[in-house]
Amino acid sequence: MPSMLISCLFALAACLGFCLAFNLRGLKMVFASAGGALGWLVYLLCGNLHNDILQFFLATVALSIYAEVMARLHKTPVMVFQIIALLPLVPGSGIYYTMEYGINGDTAAFLETGLHTLAIAGSLALGIMLVSSFARLFARIRQHGKAG
Repeated sequence: MPSMLISCLFALAACLGFCLAFNLRGLKMVFASAGGALGWLVYLLCGNLHNDILQFFLATVALSIYAEVMARLHKTPVMVFQIIALLPLVPGSGIYYTMEYGINGDTAAFLETGLHTLAIAGSLALGIMLVSSFARLFARIRQHGKAG
């Protein structure tokens, strides 16, 4: 458990660094970075599922819900929080190894790693799309309820 918290602190620190690179300052910087730590925590807590694609999906759903809530509280676009929070989950090593296998001519490993990396990226996109769609649906229902 302590190693899990240390890992989340490192995810938070990495997100803080990217906030500086994206010129995000103040409390938004802290809240966006906390979303990255939250996503990484959910990813680690779902480790007993033994399915990393499902882990990535659930972590993305959690951080997307967090980003939607923070965007409304801070009156800021959702992407400000979502892009920073998503960074710890980006499958960078999968992309790297896919390219390495491709350059070395190891076609089987290239295809296997590439498809797995693509599946992870798809699960990230699906998690964001699912939460975003539900948020828009609820906003539209609430808007029509006030009008009627």
